[in-house]
Amino acid sequence: MVAWKNLDTLAAYDELAKVEVVKLAEVMTGESGAERVKKYSVPMAEGLAFNYGAKQVDDNVLAALAKLAKEAQLTEKFAALYNGEMINTGEKRLVLHQLTRGQLGDAVVADGVDKRAFYVEQQDKIEAFAKKVHAGEITNADGEKFTTVVQIGIGGSDLGPRAIYLALENWAKKNDCFKMEAKFISNVDPDDAAAVLNSIDVAHSLFVLVSKSGTTLETLTNESFVKDALKNAGLDASKHMVAVTSETSPLAQSDDYLAAFFMDDYIGGRFSSTSAVGGAVLSLAFGPEVFAQFLEGAAAEDKLATNEDLLQIYLYPLFRITTVYG
Repeated sequence: MVAWKNLDTLAAYDELAKVEVVKLAEVMTGESGAERVKKYSVPMAEGLAFNYGAKQVDDNVLAALAKLAKEAQLTEKFAALYNGEMINTGEKRLVLHQLTRGQLGDAVVADGVDKRAFYVEQQDKIEAFAKKVHAGEITNADGEKFTTVVQIGIGGSDLGPRAIYLALENWAKKNDCFKMEAKFISNVDPDDAAAVLNSIDVAHSLFVLVSKSGTTLETLTNESFVKDALKNAGLDASKHMVAVTSETSPLAQSDDYLAAFFMDDYIGGRFSSTSAVGGAVLSLAFGPEVFAQFLEGAAAEDKLATNEDLLQIYLYPLFRITTVYG
């Protein structure tokens, strides 16, 4: 039985607080520092590795963290997450971002819908749309290809996709899979939108509006700036805009958008990059094949995280705990 308790109520938490603080400046000096770098490393998916030699831990801290993770039922709670139990106890919601890239456990049905199938359906829709844009089957009013995609969002609807785009941009160019330049508008200061709009050719740009509710004030404000720019250029905004939203939002069936791709309340903003929130802009920028590879990598890391050896896979969340004492 999984029990949800605050960490500071657990016995292992008090034990962790008593562990001697690691002095990084000392332990990272000379040969001992080199040995730490060799010792404190764990494999990740797809050939990557996570090295934590420069983190404020040693064997005593790691042992205390492992004990705390066990008492907190970390592995059991991860299983509860991917099997579709309601682990967002504050909002009383499922947490399903992992289903956007694969299925680790049981089929998860919510609101009468198989959620893995729902997310795959949205990915298929995005793939078909992106391929039509790249092939010139979806064009601007003059029959010319779109060359730029601009994401309009805020918070998790901006930060994750933006970071991934920046991380993959040069790689995509070197590997001949760079399809469209991507820009991002998130700041409600009109100078932000103006700077982006002044740097692009709006006649050859697609805009992806991301708002789960369809009522996010900051995002809709920036959308109005974009629509004004399109109107001033003599363009029909509805032929240049795509929506990423929920099926129940006012944007879902609006004629103001070329297409709409859906997300739901079970994916939080900061975890939404593998959903349509990241899928639309990244598939347009790099091609849906690249985004599919990205999802495969995320799924491989999810699978690796089922390893019950906590010191091999749960190091990052455990390190978050150590910041209390750092």
